[in-house]
Order: sequence, then C-alpha cells, then structure tokens
Amino acid sequence: MFSKSKINDPAPTTGDTNKPATPASSPAAPAQKQNEFKASAPKAKPPASVLSADLHVTGNMKTTGDIQVEGTIEGDIRAHLLTIGETATIKGEVVADDVVINGRIVGRVRGLKVRLTSTARVEGDIIHKTIAIESGAHFEGSVQRQDDPLNPGAKSAPAQKPNPAS
Repeated sequence: MFSKSKINDPAPTTGDTNKPATPASSPAAPAQKQNEFKASAPKAKPPASVLSADLHVTGNMKTTGDIQVEGTIEGDIRAHLLTIGETATIKGEVVADDVVINGRIVGRVRGLKVRLTSTARVEGDIIHKTIAIESGAHFEGSVQRQDDPLNPGAKSAPAQKPNPAS
C-alpha cells in the first residue's frame, strides 16, 4: 500500500542492486507509514464552548463549532451545534445545523434539526428540515419546513418567470 521513498537513499553500488533491504531500513518504513496515516487522519473535534449561567452577552456570535449557552444572550447566534440550557435566555435569531432547546428563545430559530425539550420556551418562528417537540414544551409562533433552512430565502422567494412581452 505504501512504499518508502528512495529520494534520500544513497545511490546503490554495483554489487547492491540485487540485495534485499537491510534490516536497519525496515523499521523506518513502518514509522513513515504511521506518520503518513497521522497526517491524513481527521483532527479531534474540540469541545463545545460553554457560556455559563452568570454570563450576559450583548452582541452577535458566530462559530463553526459547538456552543452550549447557560446564560443570557442579546443578539444573533450562528453555530454548528447549539445547545440552549434550562437557565438560558436568548433574544435574537438562532441559526445552527443542530439546535437543542432546553431554555428560552425570543426570536427566529433556523436549523436542519431542531429539538424542543419539555423545558423549552420559544416565542418566534421555527424554520427547520426536521423538528421534534417534546410534551410540555411551550411554543408560540409558526413552524415551516424547508430543505435548506440555513439559507434565508431559499424556498420562500418564488421563482421569477421571464416576461415574454419584453
């Protein structure tokens, strides 16, 4: 599958052409295979950023990683996985691939997968690809399914037809 590069090897002498590789060079080949494998292996995913219950943030947040909110946010949030804790309150738009709501959101929610747990309180519209609402969740607003809910206006704008009279 992998072979040792011969770029840095000394040129073979006339008598060395038919000799097998020396045992001293064979341990280097597995080490190089390991290094090549490690270089192509995916990096470990960093843990979620946690915003504690005593934290109050005013402003927008954007990350490609995961966020767990326990405090209060006044602003929009965009993340990969967003977990809203039971003590959390968010006033603003939430956009994430995966949204788990245990606390309170006042504003629009956009997500591929949206889950409202039994302790969730949402006041605003939810635009989703898949949704789960547990018994006991409080929700005031509308729910709309879209194939691409992360892209505003993806399906909501009707297609323009060319005007033949022009």
